Amino acid sequence: MNLNNARFEITAVKPDQYPKNDIPEITFVGRSNVGKSSLINAMLNRKNLAKVAATPGRTRVINFYNIDDKIYFVDLPGYGFAKVSKSMKSGWKDLIETYLTEREQLRKVVMLVDIRHSPTSDDVLMHEWLKTMKRSYVVVATKLDKIPRSKIKERLSDIRNTLKLRDDVKIISFSSETKQGRDELWEEILEESSFS
Repeated sequence: MNLNNARFEITAVKPDQYPKNDIPEITFVGRSNVGKSSLINAMLNRKNLAKVAATPGRTRVINFYNIDDKIYFVDLPGYGFAKVSKSMKSGWKDLIETYLTEREQLRKVVMLVDIRHSPTSDDVLMHEWLKTMKRSYVVVATKLDKIPRSKIKERLSDIRNTLKLRDDVKIISFSSETKQGRDELWEEILEESSFS
């Protein structure tokens, strides 16, 4: 797979706008400001392919990034941002749930949480929902470079306990700045399906 052939392909707000093919999809979910765009850019060795919003909570669409016509990275709207109306939150919820429930091409969900903080009630809800959906998923703890090395184990333990993760669910520590965790996350993604 040639990462140089990664490109933004389409923005969607409803299923009939999703790409019309059978290319496998990996989707990224997490709270606003958790670093989804930065992580996608780091995974693809790009600076600005996924646009980092100046104001958290502004992304209201699903963005599809095509990687060498072998796989899509799918960026879902961030959840849990306080400064938006209830109707807007409801719209985002419908957008996210429709994609996660109905999209047959979805192979794996990458759930992002901020390693610096305990998962929020929104994170807990998302995780419970992923479990009931029986979707394959991995948890990624972002912003690793923002905490001292001595705190990593403690923070990961807190995330695991707060989300009540099963022992077989992996947490990957990730830094978009240093690219730590990048290879491990690619392994998780590639083992889910053969993207040759």
